[in-house]
Amino acid sequence: MEAIELHRNKKKSFSPTRRIAFSFFVVILIGSLLLSLPISNQIQGTSYLDHLFVSTSATCVTGLVPVVVADQYSFIGQLIIVALIQIGGLGFLTLLNMMLVAFKKKLTYTNKIIMQEALNKSSMKDIGLYIKRVIKYTFFFEGIGALLLCFIFVPEYGFVKGIYYSFFHSISAFCNAGFDVLGSQSLIAYQNHYLLNFIISGLIIAGGLGFVVWVDLRLSWQRYKQNFKIFKLKTFLRSLSLHTKIVLMVTFVLIVMGMIGILILEFNNPKTIGGLPFLEKVLVSFFQSVTLRTAGFATMDLSVLYDPTKLFMCIFMFIGGSPAGTAGGIKTVTFAIMLFYIYSLVLGSNHVKIMKRTISDQIVKRALTISIVSFSITVMGLFLLSISENKPFIDLVFEVFSAFATVGVTAGLTPLLTNIGKIIIIVLMYIGRIGPITMVLIFAKRYKQMKGKDIVYPESDVLIG
Repeated sequence: MEAIELHRNKKKSFSPTRRIAFSFFVVILIGSLLLSLPISNQIQGTSYLDHLFVSTSATCVTGLVPVVVADQYSFIGQLIIVALIQIGGLGFLTLLNMMLVAFKKKLTYTNKIIMQEALNKSSMKDIGLYIKRVIKYTFFFEGIGALLLCFIFVPEYGFVKGIYYSFFHSISAFCNAGFDVLGSQSLIAYQNHYLLNFIISGLIIAGGLGFVVWVDLRLSWQRYKQNFKIFKLKTFLRSLSLHTKIVLMVTFVLIVMGMIGILILEFNNPKTIGGLPFLEKVLVSFFQSVTLRTAGFATMDLSVLYDPTKLFMCIFMFIGGSPAGTAGGIKTVTFAIMLFYIYSLVLGSNHVKIMKRTISDQIVKRALTISIVSFSITVMGLFLLSISENKPFIDLVFEVFSAFATVGVTAGLTPLLTNIGKIIIIVLMYIGRIGPITMVLIFAKRYKQMKGKDIVYPESDVLIG
């Protein structure tokens, strides 16, 4: 009886949240072993730690690499990397349940709970239908992106190689991974190529907005067509959910502010955009601002950025993309709630209000918790990296924020890291990919468990500020 009870407790302790975290760990481990095989490499003798680093970066859709992917890995190795990116972008358990849905297998109650948590949904209602929509949106955006990129890569690299490059970079962009197979210069050779810049930017934004937003946009559009004959943007926007409105508003503001900031700060830098025509300066600034939504592509040499620009970009990287998507960071909605919380305190209000809606105290607490804990982890990572690495401090800050927010941009530091430094970055990438999600879920459960059971002690005053 004791053995049975112990088994039950173990099964219960291995919660869906832990299963999600463990699934990422298993995928990273398997990926690193596959990348270590001779058939996966063009250059032999690379350490296992470097393969583990690349596997973690791909699975956590970061983009930081200690080696040049195009030079180091064979076609097989690159296929493994793109598979890890796809798995990491959507989540391993999500993909498994996608397969069940695709083969018309019924989801168990446990699987529904796991999917609810993995996709950050508030309920299990229509979870199977939601997974089908995730599948459709994923293949739609990646397919359209690959098709458009074919017009660029096929004429340049030939039919077969061009198609391969198109699909690789489309998947990498939509999953906000930032991996490329073009060499050591990322997309710098295409910095004035308007079509490629807009295609990659579009894919990054599409993946970063989150599947919840795309589902809401589609359903709202269907309802709008049934009720209105003439399209009015203002009326359509009103029909959207509060979550979608916040995501669209914050994403737009962040991209525009990021573009303006980078443009102003780097305007006269001869090593980045200083020598470009004005429109190309705007294009490069726009693209780099979009990549701060946690995609690690670059159309300019980030190692020669001015220090204020690097610090400016760190702020935007930390915010990241939106919930239930492929991006990292603390998320746009969390950032918005934090701003409105501060605004409510200034006004003396007891509640956080956004667009004539009141945000529950539970959600506000989650947002505060995610922000504080995430920043604390980042600072701790920076402290450890500053001990292990003898490099400029601003470059260390840039690397740490990029790793934790799963962005993948670097000031040229990644290949120069010591083994200890690589381990620190690996841990940060892993925590950054699963941390905010798991933290929300853990605290949400604790909140529900403690609701109505808290012991209220007499109040007392302390001095603050």
